[in-house]
Amino acid sequence: MKELEVVYRVTCDAVEIEARARALAVEQSVEMPPGAITDAHVLEQVVGEVADIAPAQGGSFRVTVRLSVDSTGLEAGQLLNMLFGNSSLQREIMLEDFDLPRAATADFGGPANGIAGLRRRLGVYHGAMTCSALKPLGSSPAALADLAVRLGAGGIDVIKDDHGLADQRFAPFAKRVRAVQSALRREGLRARYAPTLSGGAMAIASGLEVLRDEGVEMVLLAPMICGLGTMHELARGRPELAILAHPAMAGAARIAPPTLLGKLFRLCGADATIFPNHGGRFSYSADTCRALAGAARDRWHGLAASLPVPAGGMQPSRVAEMRAFYGDDVMLLIGGALLESPLGVEAAARDFVDAVRGAPQ
Repeated sequence: MKELEVVYRVTCDAVEIEARARALAVEQSVEMPPGAITDAHVLEQVVGEVADIAPAQGGSFRVTVRLSVDSTGLEAGQLLNMLFGNSSLQREIMLEDFDLPRAATADFGGPANGIAGLRRRLGVYHGAMTCSALKPLGSSPAALADLAVRLGAGGIDVIKDDHGLADQRFAPFAKRVRAVQSALRREGLRARYAPTLSGGAMAIASGLEVLRDEGVEMVLLAPMICGLGTMHELARGRPELAILAHPAMAGAARIAPPTLLGKLFRLCGADATIFPNHGGRFSYSADTCRALAGAARDRWHGLAASLPVPAGGMQPSRVAEMRAFYGDDVMLLIGGALLESPLGVEAAARDFVDAVRGAPQ
């Protein structure tokens, strides 16, 4: 059944758009001349079809294509391939949106924990949550553990690795995880640690053993680097491990950010999705951020909601503004601004948490 509906933005001359749309439907399905296909089932059920062409801004067109859901194999990497595999190589095309039938969406599964599950883990049942990062790259496990304790003592809910931390010799993954997790446990701090899980299949399998041995409950994953299928399998196979999805390399693909970081990451198991907040050191607009948060949280075929985590050069002075913009179901992430504060990390973290919780200043 051709129930996978995909919307592309295509930039070309008006006289070319119908042929261009047909070519796009074929490229994203069978990738061969339809005239060479003799199997009636393939022609009727698998070859993509153009459902609609509508003018859009800037001399472009919104092209809606219907594809076979079965062609995805209900696997995240293959879904991305069917949505935008070959056509991502054509610079005049952008993936704008997609939708699946409710049954297929349920088969993909979405977040195993979602916002409600994260709130239970963190013990924060109302209002916004807080997050910070262990930096800088090059620090020793002991230094990172000390920083985690100061952030945790300040009341931060989630302390994640900087996404650049991997398995480098100055802070090997296993040593870093043991150092940070044991320090938080020793000090009796409620903060949850989310280490960066990276590498190939064997490295990730080894890392998962470390996380299990150390009782880690959360993980930071960059799906566009380690693979969307890796996140999907992790969400389905290790639901006790909440997943924070990082946007590294997401800007290298011409996929609308709300669709990629909000909708696709959510479908494939991200319990929380980190993205650049407007007004920071990246170029996302307020409208993009609003749409992204909506794609992560809005009702969609019964999937659990994914928690938006705006970040990227944020300052504590913007907390009230961000709370008003995103509402209560959000996790605010501030890293470097806390680390450079003249108040010291613990005091700066405490002020940040108090501002997020709405405590008197």
